[in-house]
Amino acid sequence: MASQGASQKTSNRKKKASGSAHTYDESKITTLSSLEHIRLRTGMYIGRLGDGSNPDDGIYILLKEVIDNSVDEYIMGYGSSIRVSIQDDLVKVRDFGRGIPLGKVLECVSVINTGAKYNDEVFQFSVGLNGVGTKAVNALSEHFRVVAVRDGRYQEAVFSRGELQKERSGKAKEEKDGTYIEFRPDREIFGDYAFNQDFLEERLWNYAYLNSRLSLYLGKKKFRSEHGLYDLLYREVGEDTVYDLAFQRADRLEFAFTHTRNYGETYFSFVNGQFTSDGGTHQSAFREGILKGVNEFFKSSYAGHDVREGIAGAISIKLQNPVFESQTKNKLGNTEIRSWIVQEVKSGVVDFLHKNNQAARRLEEKIKNNESLRKELNAVKKEAREKAKKIALNIPNLKDCKYHLGDAKKGDQSTIFLTEGQSASGSIVSSRDVYTQAVFSLRGKPQNVFGRSRAALYRNEELYNMMQALGIEEGVEGLRYARIVIATDADYDGFHIRNLLLTFFLNYFEELVVAGRVFILETPLFRVRNKKHTRYCYTPKERVQAEKEISQPEVTRFKGLGEISPKEFGQFIGEDIRLLPVNVKTLKSIPGTMEFYMGKNSPERRAFIMENLI
Repeated sequence: MASQGASQKTSNRKKKASGSAHTYDESKITTLSSLEHIRLRTGMYIGRLGDGSNPDDGIYILLKEVIDNSVDEYIMGYGSSIRVSIQDDLVKVRDFGRGIPLGKVLECVSVINTGAKYNDEVFQFSVGLNGVGTKAVNALSEHFRVVAVRDGRYQEAVFSRGELQKERSGKAKEEKDGTYIEFRPDREIFGDYAFNQDFLEERLWNYAYLNSRLSLYLGKKKFRSEHGLYDLLYREVGEDTVYDLAFQRADRLEFAFTHTRNYGETYFSFVNGQFTSDGGTHQSAFREGILKGVNEFFKSSYAGHDVREGIAGAISIKLQNPVFESQTKNKLGNTEIRSWIVQEVKSGVVDFLHKNNQAARRLEEKIKNNESLRKELNAVKKEAREKAKKIALNIPNLKDCKYHLGDAKKGDQSTIFLTEGQSASGSIVSSRDVYTQAVFSLRGKPQNVFGRSRAALYRNEELYNMMQALGIEEGVEGLRYARIVIATDADYDGFHIRNLLLTFFLNYFEELVVAGRVFILETPLFRVRNKKHTRYCYTPKERVQAEKEISQPEVTRFKGLGEISPKEFGQFIGEDIRLLPVNVKTLKSIPGTMEFYMGKNSPERRAFIMENLI
């Protein structure tokens, strides 16, 4: 009987497979045009979509691809200014470079694998997506217009969603050579979006710092840097440093560094103008070069940790053939560049210290102080580790996942949720993806560590366990998760815990924040439903709108994460997860901000609250 049943199942499967819906023949093979493929597989070309509330959202990537081409012109010695304006979501970019060759304007903005980025004689250090950028902008814009001007003539083409609408050419005697592009991101693709002025200005400042003496304009506001990375680092750390900033510029390499009174190491690294938030071989070579330069100058053998503790640095290199470890270009993989970067940085450090006796003296004091603190800290670490061993072999309150940062498979998706209490963590643990999502549960409000030394971190059992769970005890290089997500209730206690956790990261591990690793989980405040429809609302405004659109609604206010059932919660940490990135405008703003919110100035805070309560 079992054999007969199995035979019947096999027969049924064959019948089902032979149905037209499962037929695999020539009719199922589809060939898309290059621009159709961009629209269908948007993430392959520009990453995330978003609504403009995150600096990495797609609308900013479109702008970046256009500006990158203009910056490439400047790098090659053509055009000293770029003008950008955005009105009613229409983006306009005008450069004064060589202009796209008139006979190839259409191909350069609509045919994949067409462009001059493949010719090293024309573009030696390309920033953009190697000839893909403007095609992606064209395909993903409801309106796209390009005008190239060369030698008194122009060529113009207008597209809609990658389809040519019209083209014309003629004389342009009064116009300077260059390229003009305007586009409006397609709402069919991006939905309801808006450009954030702060994100735009930050992006243009980075272009200015990485391309000294290039003038960029956003409307009437001008962005220009005379001293490149020196200006960038000075803007980040200000004047409250151990010694004046060191700075050196060569043909292919530019770097700056100093020491602050903060913990950890903070770096801003770039390749051909691309910010590499995860560093790479150029950043590690930069760190090695600083260590070797310091030890050569002082004729010593200081440990790397003692030399680099509290350092803030920036490095920018130019490469003909950069190799990135991911499509988002945030980590450089070229290994052949290490030796020459180490050598040039080492020579630059030695030269700076020889010319700046006061800086050399203060740096040596800083290193010896770091050395002393490390020895003191080691004793505390040993005690904390012995205590942790007695508690458990595994890290308490951690529900780990299978894949971690650095794993080839799904490592970039790994996430750890920092939650308050067993109730909140219970919903996440029950609904999480066990392969990529871990959960660490806090037992209550963590200690306020503002202004405390690292020793306090090792004396606090819960904070020590959390640091162990994250894998960052020996430095942020050991981070086990791509994303650290703070998941607290949307009430006063939850906000307080959120602030305490942010203080922990900003006080001890600010480089994780700078690298864009820390996020806040957004969960719905309300559920509006009837028997047919359910709507989750993240703001009171969304709730009001939902109540208008759903007849006879039942409204539930979620006071805490634990009130959301695991079955419901799964959708809020799945593909549609809403994460608010934690970022800081400048490093120098951190101490003042934390002092106000977490320091011993209760009367001042109380006055602020009373003034802004309504």
